[in-house]
Amino acid sequence: MKYKSILLPAIVAGFCTLPLAAVAQSDAPGAGKAVVTVLPKSDKQPTADVSQQTLKVELNGKQTPISNWQPLRGSQSDIEFVILIDSGAHTSLGQQMGELQRFASTLPPNVKVAFAYMENGRAALAGPLTADHARAIQGLHVPIGVPGSSASPYFCLSDLAKHWPSDDLNARREVLMITDGVDEYERRYDPEDPYVQAAINDSIRAHLVVYSIYWLSNGRADRSWYENNAGQNLLLQLDQATGGKSYWEGIGNPVSFQPYFDDLNRRFNNQYELQFTASVNKPEIENLKVKTSDSGVKVDAPERVLVAPQGPARE
Repeated sequence: MKYKSILLPAIVAGFCTLPLAAVAQSDAPGAGKAVVTVLPKSDKQPTADVSQQTLKVELNGKQTPISNWQPLRGSQSDIEFVILIDSGAHTSLGQQMGELQRFASTLPPNVKVAFAYMENGRAALAGPLTADHARAIQGLHVPIGVPGSSASPYFCLSDLAKHWPSDDLNARREVLMITDGVDEYERRYDPEDPYVQAAINDSIRAHLVVYSIYWLSNGRADRSWYENNAGQNLLLQLDQATGGKSYWEGIGNPVSFQPYFDDLNRRFNNQYELQFTASVNKPEIENLKVKTSDSGVKVDAPERVLVAPQGPARE
């Protein structure tokens, strides 16, 4: 009995230490960062100046401290911008080649750009990211228009996120997808579509802000309204998760891309880098919400964000 009386306190002590270790691990300091777009509500105002004091940041519904809030403007704020075109897009996209060329050629010097094509589940770059916009335009061509040639736009975005053509951790990473967003492996709208979720998670880990222009793919004239609507909703889900925006006009092709390009330029000029602290024990993708008490602006923040222990959120 004496032996048991000595052993029991030791066992109890051992169990008592386990929760303490677990608590210590879960309380490890961590941090996250996100690119947040803050637009003035008045179109006459070119930029919005929003102070950190007006902000409230929530992570998984709980307020978290802000460690930095910095406008990303001017020549010191580099952007890496990939325009990712669906190879199965209807060849009438050729009508928009002139606008695509003008848009790329008029990007400011701090923007490196590259064109890429969705081919067989990968993002095939037509050239390197470059500030020589004339060189980048040389890679622009009308898509081949073969139905299903992209495999899935979400496979291709995941591939781009995993193989981003640069190691610059300071530049903003922005992507414009031109596609109808229909997942050939699941044509109905499913908010839990595994390929879309994988694309969202891969984009967040790579710190991409994703935008999309809806353009019908070739050979889909007989596709139902439900399938086309599903593609638009999947693109919207992707864009909102990463802090971007979806552009479309009904379920038809837009007459012009120029209004979308004007809005993109406005967004590039009204982005901030948000940094915040959190407690995590491993890299996790969490739900993010950013609010401001400034009634004169509209905040477009990513709905999800990577949070990692010990320093910045980049992996």
